[in-house]
Amino acid sequence: KEVLTVKVDTSVNDIAKLMGEHDISGVPVVDDQQHVLGIVTEQDLIVRNTRLEMAHFIQVLDLGRIPLEWPGHAHERMRHMLGTQAADVMTSKVTTVGPDTEIEDLAELMVKHGVNPVPVIENDQLIGIVSRADLIDMMAAELG
Repeated sequence: KEVLTVKVDTSVNDIAKLMGEHDISGVPVVDDQQHVLGIVTEQDLIVRNTRLEMAHFIQVLDLGRIPLEWPGHAHERMRHMLGTQAADVMTSKVTTVGPDTEIEDLAELMVKHGVNPVPVIENDQLIGIVSRADLIDMMAAELG
């Protein structure tokens, strides 16, 4: 229930340090009222260190090489790669659950949609977060 959060202007370096120091897989980006604006996950940080394939060029008569327009995903990747603040690298379409979500439904959501961690929202405010590690811990507790 105690969720570490960041603001939109938190630096990417501070986010990486926070996630590393606390061994967490993601951190919600919230406003002052604890409304979730986005989430920065390990994947968002890793994307910053991948190669971006440059746009292909086409030859037009004798006018020279003209770059093809970059698809939207390339623009998004550039923003992630060059961004310095949470607002630049966060995933803004956040998958959330409510406090009464069944564990099986949460696990299915994580597997089918590849989301981790998942913020828990009640009355439009962040009240918790669940990660894959939390599910494993719960399973281990039930077994032992």
